[in-house]
Parts: sequence; C-alpha cells; structure tokens
Amino acid sequence: MPYDNVCKYLVELFPDAFAEWLLGSAVPLVQLQPTELSTEPIRADSLILLRAENLILHLEFQTDPDPDIPFRMADYCLRLYRRYPDQQVRQVVVYLRKTRSERVYQTSFQRGLLSHQFEVLRLWEQDPETLSRYPGLLPFVVLAKPEEPEPSLRQVARAIAEIANPALQQEVKAATAVLAGLIWTPEEISRVLGGLAVRESVIYQRWRAEALKEGREEGLQQGLQQGLQQGLQQGLQQGLQQGLQQGLQQGLQQGLQQGLQQGLQQGLQQGLQQGLQQEAARLTLGQLRRKLGPLPEEISESIRLLSTQQLETLAEALLDFQSLADLVHWLRDPSSNEHAIEP
Repeated sequence: MPYDNVCKYLVELFPDAFAEWLLGSAVPLVQLQPTELSTEPIRADSLILLRAENLILHLEFQTDPDPDIPFRMADYCLRLYRRYPDQQVRQVVVYLRKTRSERVYQTSFQRGLLSHQFEVLRLWEQDPETLSRYPGLLPFVVLAKPEEPEPSLRQVARAIAEIANPALQQEVKAATAVLAGLIWTPEEISRVLGGLAVRESVIYQRWRAEALKEGREEGLQQGLQQGLQQGLQQGLQQGLQQGLQQGLQQGLQQGLQQGLQQGLQQGLQQGLQQGLQQEAARLTLGQLRRKLGPLPEEISESIRLLSTQQLETLAEALLDFQSLADLVHWLRDPSSNEHAIEP
C-alpha cells in the first residue's frame, strides 16, 4: 500500500526516533535489505529490517488488518534466525487506521506445536505527547487521536514549523499530509497545514508513484479480461462470416483461425487502452471528490470521457483546485487547459 511506503521512508529518514520509541533508547540502527533473508519471494515493499549490535528490529506498517500477518511474522523470524542465528529478533506490527477488527489484536501464530509471538502497536492507542517529542514521529500524531484530528493537526503544524532544516521540514509536512488523508479530506488538511509545496518532496513522489502503479496494475488486469472477452467474441463472429463465404469446411477452418487471431489482437489492444483510461478516470474522480466533495453527474460524465493523457493532466492540475468552480474552469477554458472540452 502507498501509505506503508510513506512510513518506510520515515524510518529510513529518522531511525533514531523509531529506535527510541520502540526500543526505549536511541540504539544505532543500520538498515538491512530484505534480499539478505532468502531468494524466495517476500513482500519487500512493506518489510523494514533494522540491525543493532545484538538485535534485529523487524517493522511492518499496515493500513488495514491482513489475515496473513501472523504467518508472515513467523516466516520472517525463521528466515532471520537462519541468516543471523546469534541475533535477537524483535518484531513489531504497527496498525495505522483505527478499526474494530479483532485481527489487530492478534499477536501470535499457532500451527500444531509451533507457536510464535510478535508485538502489535495500534496507533490510535499511543500517547500523542510521546510521539510529539520526535520530528520523525509527528506524522503519526493525528492517527493517535482520530476522533479529534483538527486540534492534533494544528499541534503538529506548529511543531513542524519549529524544525530548523527546511528539507526535513518539507518531508515531515508531506508525510503528515499523506497520513492524515487516512482520516481527513485533502481540503481540511490543506486548511490546517496551509500551502503544501509537496510535489518536490521525496515522500510525496514515492507515495504518488505507488498509487499510480496500483492504478495501472488494476487497469491492465481489467484490460486483459476485456481484451480476451472481446477478442473471443470478435474472432468467433469473423470466423463464422468468413467460413460461410469461403465454404463450410474451408471457411470454418481458415475463418476461425484468422478471426480469432485478429480479434484477440484487436480486442486485447482496445481492452487494455479502455481499461487504462477507465482506471485513470476512476482514480482522478476519487481524488476530485476527496478534494472538492460530491461532483455533479454531468461533470463526472465529462471527466469519464477524457483521454488518458487529459486525465493525467487533470490529476496534476487538481492539486491546485480550491472549489468546484476551478474544475469547471479547467474543463471549459482553453487558455488554462490545452485539452479543454465542453462539460
């Protein structure tokens, strides 16, 4: 998930803060690469390994409950033991968004006689004052008090303003804006944090790249399914038509073969393009609704008709929108949008 990667980058940027929070002291930590564990596939996107002198800290950040977490923690622990048999391993799963699911209270994996324990932290149960002591943990403060996001976010904004390093200040501010999006709308976040120059932020770029990657993967999957369906349908139709014209025997044989090949090729190409465009429209509409609230149906329909290139342009432009009027102006005014249309 994109939010997990934001947390992973915070750990990379502020290892001492996480060590003091989770281990009780600022133990020097060195990051390990997941590939050091095994050649077998692992979820490297969510896995964080930090090594101290006699300790390996294994961190996993989860936006929502995952039924595979207990097994994964046991699996990684055994891999770590195989690679570092003399090192103590401490495993912590940090859940970001408040939920009523019982899975966030599960701290063990049981299978026959095999029993493995690990730690779980639920951010909404953490002390905001403790998190506020460290710049690298400020983005978590809002999630520690999800029932009162505005006072918490204002407190964080004041603390961020006191960070002396401008580059670190921008990264912490960007991470705060992204994680606060789990419980608040972009408009509300912008109102409290003020202007967000986050486009150049490494954290924002990583988060946006991961979100686009997930959208493309979903679009490709839909495109392949639609392409196969359309290709088979077109192939059968063209094969039957050509078969009847050329003769039942020769026509069916040659027509079905040619029709299937041509239909599959055309269907896959059309399906992929259509799937990517539909997914881009879905993501853009979702961002607009989070930014501006509910949209009139005629505006939504106009956006669904945009090309993939136009949708990418709109996805960049919506970051500066403050109201529905900005969106309408973007769609209608050729001087501000080279792909303008009539909604």
